Amino acid sequence: MSTEIDVLVLGGAGVDTIVHVPELPVPFADSHMIRPGIVTRAGQSGDFVALAANALGLRTHHIDMLGDDPEGDLVRALHRDRGIALTAVPQPLGTKRAVNLVGPDGRRLSLYDATRSAETDRLPEATLRELAAAGRHAHVVITQPCPHALPVLREAGITISTDLHDWDGSDPYHEPFAHQADLVFLSSTALTDPERTMRRITERGRARAVVATAGADGAYLLADGELTHVPAATPPAPVVDSNGAGDAFAAAFLFAWLNGAPPRHCALHGAVAGAYACTVPSTRTDSIGREELRAGVAELERAGQAAGSATEAGDALPPRGSSASPATRPCGG
Repeated sequence: MSTEIDVLVLGGAGVDTIVHVPELPVPFADSHMIRPGIVTRAGQSGDFVALAANALGLRTHHIDMLGDDPEGDLVRALHRDRGIALTAVPQPLGTKRAVNLVGPDGRRLSLYDATRSAETDRLPEATLRELAAAGRHAHVVITQPCPHALPVLREAGITISTDLHDWDGSDPYHEPFAHQADLVFLSSTALTDPERTMRRITERGRARAVVATAGADGAYLLADGELTHVPAATPPAPVVDSNGAGDAFAAAFLFAWLNGAPPRHCALHGAVAGAYACTVPSTRTDSIGREELRAGVAELERAGQAAGSATEAGDALPPRGSSASPATRPCGG
């Protein structure tokens, strides 16, 4: 069967309420005056990957569980307006939602509503098999009910990517994703020894490449047993929010990877897209286009910032708890 879908996105459809706060942590007070206002908009991890992939010209299909509620209507409208195919499986518990507190420097604290999913949730297997048979690649978000879809995708023979976000390297919930995916993205923020975690993923799973984003230090790529550094791209405008940057990184990486680029070149695409995403206000869902992405990658290469061996360069993955100013970081995780 010929492929009709370049990227099948599973999970991560939902709605965020954006609250700009004077600082993080939020100072205790009876009340705070919020400007520019409180905004509710569609867009969580899966939505952002689908939007970013679609903006790059990849044929994209998104499947997840949605409630028959105002939040679900917002998600359906977002996909309809952007021309992204959506398979919405009924979710009696309602559409996933979160409240994101955003500080003046662009840092974010997400308060995720954990009542909108259940262990018994499932995506219809027949529908999933049909979509996988028509697809080149699946990006699986770590929300429910996606863990149960992994064996079906593997049986279908479709390649898989996932983003473990701020995994600590030990939470067992993340392990099926880490070990079943061909491409693994994660943040180094919560990792005591990022390189060790990355290598363990390749040793215990089937990942061809693992990418750990590292704030202002850019990102680190493990492919073919070699750890290389990926430079941070300079944002094309002032940084205002880090939300969705890791999803943009993953989508741009996939764009290059599906076009046959080597892993390091794919990671440069991710760095440029992640930096661009940091310039988009949290109340919007804009994504970088193909020509702007390619121009940004070419600029990185012309500047001689292509990734080199972390060992040869004397670089080290940042220790746990290290952080960078969002004004300079590529916002990849």
